[in-house]
Amino acid sequence: MKIVIGIPSQELGLYDDNESVIRRYRISSARNGVGQASDSFCTPLGKHIIRAKIGAGQAINTVFVGRRPTGEIYTPELGASFPGRDWILTRILWLSGREIGFNRLGAVDTMRRYIYIHGSPDTTEMGKPGSIGCIRMRNNDLLELFDLVCAGTEVDIQNEGR
Repeated sequence: MKIVIGIPSQELGLYDDNESVIRRYRISSARNGVGQASDSFCTPLGKHIIRAKIGAGQAINTVFVGRRPTGEIYTPELGASFPGRDWILTRILWLSGREIGFNRLGAVDTMRRYIYIHGSPDTTEMGKPGSIGCIRMRNNDLLELFDLVCAGTEVDIQNEGR
């Protein structure tokens, strides 16, 4: 199984071993575009793997900070109380780069940049860049994807269509 994320299409595709599409989901990548550098708030390109799956068994809309559930469940009222907060909800698929010098190690390390595929409030627009580097998904889509993949699944983030 493999995940391919197309930045121009703002789409995540899950493919089987025969390269047949299993699922497609709308996503939201970084509003700053693509880039490898730490502190750029860009989505990194290239070959990655899912290093860790976080949040199994947590309720939908569970709020995560530092990859740990806070005990909060996201509601529109909570969102209004913290308007500038970058909401990481429901589940986290933590990515790790596989290309040394491009997205692994040093100032370009995807994992050290805390780049995830994660859930978002229902009001977050998909199909348009808007994150600060991560790949945002609808919570129900992420729940489905989370159950279909395992740690070690390949993730290819491309700045071209598939």
